[in-house]
Amino acid sequence: MENLVLQALSGLASASSLFLVAAGLTVIFGVSRIVNFAHGSFYMLGAYLAWTLVTTLPRGHLGFWGGVVAAALATGLIGLVVEVLLLRRIYRAPELFQLLATFGVVLIVQDLALLTWGAQDLLGPRAPGLRGGTEILGLRFPDYELFLIVVGPVVLGLLLLLFHRTRWGTLVRAATLDREMVGALGVNQRMLFTSVFFLGSVLAGLGGALQLPRESVNLHMDLSIITEAFVVVVVGGLGSLGGAALAALLIGELHAFGILVLPKITLVLVFLVMALVLVVRPHGLLGKAPGPAHGGAGSAEPVIGPAPRPLLWLGAAALATAVLLPLLAGDYALSVLTEFAIFVLFAASLHLIMGPGGMASFGHAAYFGLGAYGAALAAKWLAAPMLLGLAAAPFAAGLFGLLFGWFCVRLSGVYSAMLTLAFAQIAWSVAFQWVEVTGGDNGILGVWPDSWAAPKLVYYYLTLALCLGATLLLRRVIHAPFGFALRAQRDSALRAEAIGIDAFRTRWLAFALAAVMAGIAGGLFAYAKGSVFPTFLGIPRSVDALLMVLLGGVQTLSGPIIGALAYTGLQEQLVRLTDLWRLILGGIIVALVLFFPQGLAGAARARWEASRGDA
Repeated sequence: MENLVLQALSGLASASSLFLVAAGLTVIFGVSRIVNFAHGSFYMLGAYLAWTLVTTLPRGHLGFWGGVVAAALATGLIGLVVEVLLLRRIYRAPELFQLLATFGVVLIVQDLALLTWGAQDLLGPRAPGLRGGTEILGLRFPDYELFLIVVGPVVLGLLLLLFHRTRWGTLVRAATLDREMVGALGVNQRMLFTSVFFLGSVLAGLGGALQLPRESVNLHMDLSIITEAFVVVVVGGLGSLGGAALAALLIGELHAFGILVLPKITLVLVFLVMALVLVVRPHGLLGKAPGPAHGGAGSAEPVIGPAPRPLLWLGAAALATAVLLPLLAGDYALSVLTEFAIFVLFAASLHLIMGPGGMASFGHAAYFGLGAYGAALAAKWLAAPMLLGLAAAPFAAGLFGLLFGWFCVRLSGVYSAMLTLAFAQIAWSVAFQWVEVTGGDNGILGVWPDSWAAPKLVYYYLTLALCLGATLLLRRVIHAPFGFALRAQRDSALRAEAIGIDAFRTRWLAFALAAVMAGIAGGLFAYAKGSVFPTFLGIPRSVDALLMVLLGGVQTLSGPIIGALAYTGLQEQLVRLTDLWRLILGGIIVALVLFFPQGLAGAARARWEASRGDA
């Protein structure tokens, strides 16, 4: 009984810490509607700045707590600078481009932190006055954990007072409901957004600074916390502060007791909870359904027409280069070109549901990885030849695409995207922990092409033929009646239903088709690498796919192709040239978002159309 009480208290401490970060993310999203992927970076900066200040200032209460508060305020100022210089310029850009911009900030901050504090973990001092423990039911519980339990409710109470008892808070709540109307009433939206972003960044920095006595400060803190914070915000309901508190409490306690009851499930427990909540309550525990305008007659995206003649000539030249250049290339270059072809198909598969389908996915790597595992398991357990393994890859990915898609396409916006992430993490957890079948973290080795395809040049041409054929098939689908139906439900689901289009079925089939194509890419990747690991299904791989599509341009057919080549080529070259490749790549991403908000292909199309209009 005593151990259960201590576990419950430990869960409360974790929930309180998680709420601090999630509250900042909730406030920022509620007003600005920005999915701020860089929120985890502010959490990490808060921890690093607190370590610097606490270890520099004189020891004692003033030095420690003053350093924690100063670190939180300094993080808020950094967030303010990011908002003014970057986010303020893209508030009217599509939400996914805002996500792309904040991911660029993540890459920049990671390398700046590496340059400033180094790669080693940093250990901070214990909090003065809270270094001991308190006896509870005969067992000692750390005083600092009790302090954290109190911090969360206090911050929640202060935020509720701020939002319900001040004019500024009233404006923030009004902007959360209808920011256009707030602007029409004469409120300075820029200043309001900036102040909200400052507050959210302060909360993230405070959450990071308060972790100093609990854990080491390291460069991986940002991505580890942002995932859980997103889960809390989505489970609680977007923009709901009370929902974030309730979700943080739920997840904190489930973590605490999950370790005791089902220790193997702790890796994916939060995603199981999120999937269950979103299936039962599509808008979160305390979230509200969007207003009537949502899902009605939205603003239609530009029609994807036939490719202009110059683009056809450019594509023919690129294809000729892809066919002839490998004849002069070495083994390393052939490996790189093979990956280029695979990632073009991977990006094109995601583009089908993001562009024509209007459905974002944060977990598309699940189908890439499931395709890879389908091929690898066929080779390992059935001794299947390569062609049979390549056939098993899209079958496995498509099967799970049908299963997961049935739930995902019922939701919209961030809720749908986060549910795709939940299913992807569940698949990753199974691959990671089912050691008897998948090999766990050791992966499946020895997945090599058959002897006739073993030469790298032969395998490259096989990969090019399959990826090119699949990509052209996706292009044909988009121009077919099914593609028009897919775009119709994207632009206005109500009108599409009114003219006889089954919007759910259309989205579901598109989701499954995208999974099949990603599975083909995953199967080819498995044979190209000779092995398969759980990282094939991981979040970073899904982020790569998102970046490829967004960099190229969502509303163009050539976008995913250009984006895949640009992103993969940039990353491959930068990794070889410098250790600070994240800093450079992040800067390039931010510059592209600022100057080419339609993506590379979208900007080229706009310029070509403008030149034709001038002529």
